[in-house]
Amino acid sequence: MYCEPAKLDYDLSTFLGFEYPEQSSCIIHQVDEDKDLHDEMGGFPKTYKFANTIIRQKWWTEEEHDFEAIGNSLGMDVVTLSSILQPPGSTVPWHHDQFFLLKKKFPDRPQPVRALMMLEDWKIGHFIQLDDHVFHHWKAGDGYIIDEELRHLGTNAGMQDKYTLQVSGFLK
Repeated sequence: MYCEPAKLDYDLSTFLGFEYPEQSSCIIHQVDEDKDLHDEMGGFPKTYKFANTIIRQKWWTEEEHDFEAIGNSLGMDVVTLSSILQPPGSTVPWHHDQFFLLKKKFPDRPQPVRALMMLEDWKIGHFIQLDDHVFHHWKAGDGYIIDEELRHLGTNAGMQDKYTLQVSGFLK
């Protein structure tokens, strides 16, 4: 299992201040992809619904952001980059990232990773849990690089939107 603190040195304001795409639910894929995890806990809770698992995700291109600069700051070869707005009252339930697309596109590259980076300073009610570690009181640019084995969740139990950046690829 890989889980290391990271600091992103990049202009994070460029991910904020625009209209995020329509909302979707993070549980659409989790119900099937994390079945092993849910079975360990007695099944996927029926209380998770679209309304309490909302995210608004923007996928970025290399023309919009400098993947190489972001990768150099994090020690990664960046393949995909997205930012997520998580509104108050929403949770991304306990899961582990599967990296299906990365594994399909790069079958010979070992250990895909994802950097979970915070785009703003911590606000009350915002937190991430990485296995048994609860991450809070962060500064913009703080985060963690994790692999597919690490179980995690993200919650916005606060009163303001929570913004994160997901950087996926491979360690250099």
